[in-house]
Amino acid sequence: MPSFGETLRRERELRGIDLRDVAEATKISVRFLQALESDRTDVLPGGLFQRAFVRQYASYLGLDPERTVAEFLFASSGQAIEAPAVASPQPKAHARRGFVWALLAAGAVAFALAWPQVRTAEPERVTPPSTSVTLAAPLPSLRVYPPPSSGPSAPAPETAGLVLDLQARQSCWVAVQADGVKVMDRVLAEGERQTLQARDEIVLSVGNAGGIAYKLNGRPGVVLGREGEVRRNIVITRQSVPSLLQDGPLPPA
Repeated sequence: MPSFGETLRRERELRGIDLRDVAEATKISVRFLQALESDRTDVLPGGLFQRAFVRQYASYLGLDPERTVAEFLFASSGQAIEAPAVASPQPKAHARRGFVWALLAAGAVAFALAWPQVRTAEPERVTPPSTSVTLAAPLPSLRVYPPPSSGPSAPAPETAGLVLDLQARQSCWVAVQADGVKVMDRVLAEGERQTLQARDEIVLSVGNAGGIAYKLNGRPGVVLGREGEVRRNIVITRQSVPSLLQDGPLPPA
């Protein structure tokens, strides 16, 4: 089973991101980032710095920061974060604690004595009359279909939008924007499928171009690149769909 550092490095490499890019964006030195990927917590500064480094690194890669921090703490067996020293209680603290307990006990007795009067004075609950509730209309989905036309020259349904079917032949990082909104940014496991829809435009980025197969509106697409090759910002519109299909011209490099 890979260690925490190896898993972190694999996620970065699947996205085709250089370690210096991470250092420039997070303001964490390359030396400390290499220590994280090598499980060398002894090189990192102590205290809360280690947790902050892991959270910033995970956020830049698009991972869940809190889950990644929890995995880091579990992998380091509690040695990554130094527990603050607890001072031994002083005699005055014991005296204050006894005074507080005495106040709490007195308050409990007073509440017990007043409880019957409180229950008697409790107002009767009035059940509101049942009324018909009109449910709000559901929000429209990402793909918007035009209203049907009664004329004989109505366009075919497949021209109303874009449907991208992805299938991972190998593990592959995939990021997708549909009509300007990020809808996917994760690693597809081998054999996993994912279907995405958009109205006008899909922007696709993959970390292993030779390990992904896809269909556009039900038709198989061309090979995007070699195994391990990173392809970013492949723009898919209704105009560019023919160039991305197997029976159309190859897309520009």
